[in-house]
Amino acid sequence: MRFRYTEFDPERHGSQKSIFEELMDLFEQLLQHTAGDAEEALDWLKQLDEEYGLTDEAEGMGMDDFIEELKKRGYLREDPDGEGGVQITAKAERALRQRSMEDIFDQLQKGSPGDHETPHTGMGPERLPETRDWRFGDDPNMMDVTGTLSNSFRRTGIDNWNLREDDFRVHETNHHTSMATVLMIDLSHSMVLYGEDRITPARKTAMALSELIMNQYSKDTLDIVAFGNEAWEIEVKDLPYLEVGPYHTNTRAGLRRAREILHRRRNRNKQIFMITDGKPSCHFEKGRMYRNAYGLDRRIVNKVLDEAVVCRRQGIPITTFMIARDPHLQDFVRELTEANQGRAYYASLDNLGEFIFEDYVRNRRKRMR
Repeated sequence: MRFRYTEFDPERHGSQKSIFEELMDLFEQLLQHTAGDAEEALDWLKQLDEEYGLTDEAEGMGMDDFIEELKKRGYLREDPDGEGGVQITAKAERALRQRSMEDIFDQLQKGSPGDHETPHTGMGPERLPETRDWRFGDDPNMMDVTGTLSNSFRRTGIDNWNLREDDFRVHETNHHTSMATVLMIDLSHSMVLYGEDRITPARKTAMALSELIMNQYSKDTLDIVAFGNEAWEIEVKDLPYLEVGPYHTNTRAGLRRAREILHRRRNRNKQIFMITDGKPSCHFEKGRMYRNAYGLDRRIVNKVLDEAVVCRRQGIPITTFMIARDPHLQDFVRELTEANQGRAYYASLDNLGEFIFEDYVRNRRKRMR
């Protein structure tokens, strides 16, 4: 008997997903663009259903049925203000983070990121071909059996064979370390100007990175700093709801807040990731805001560069992900990178997540002290 295998074609063979799963996928995508606003996302979904017939009443999954199923499965809850609306739950927030991570990983090359490896040997799960003498506390699973027996036979011969402590050999392993990361997100008004939605990919990337760290890098830490006129910390549960405001760009305040956070962290390796699309346009002097939205004002830029130098002296590299192509803004990023001796990427909105994930997972900027 012969079998002929062909590539799966949803139109010929039918979809592998249920109507609920397909609607859920679309609902999650809409939530990414509405900053977690369930009411707005459902309104868009209803409009799409009216135009394209997404639901199927005959199979018991109309739009009202879908909403009720979301509530039943714990993704939606009634608005606590009693106005008759709905909100997403903590379970839905986790689902958004998971989806964000999966979306970005789908675009990366296959392979598990594992832990952060360093060029140093030490305690880690991946054995190296090099071996050394056994020391108290070494993992028995890393025993070099061949080398150990060879040492014993050379010392005693076959007739009087026995083992002593100095016969034992163990494999070296990659030393694994932990990383403290602060992700800075620009929430200035320019993130939604010029016909481009820049905040959605930034928000999505932050959710994905937090999910990655919480699930696969348990010893790492991730803190989120939003910056506009000022800088403030964001909790993981707040990420789906990040929105831009009528803000200028206080990059200096963002870097300062990030540096203060990292000062409290006990991780040996520390870094700042900064997502921005614009130049620094304000800072505070003697308690009052000085702002200039036109051109690169050296009075503002120099303060940012000073902060970058302080970060460098404290061993904190800054990796800037620039999502704007203006040559003047790129000049600023180059100055910032040189002052900090960090790194810069000029990423598009489509590959922002890929850039950040690859940089984080490969951990090229780690340093051992």
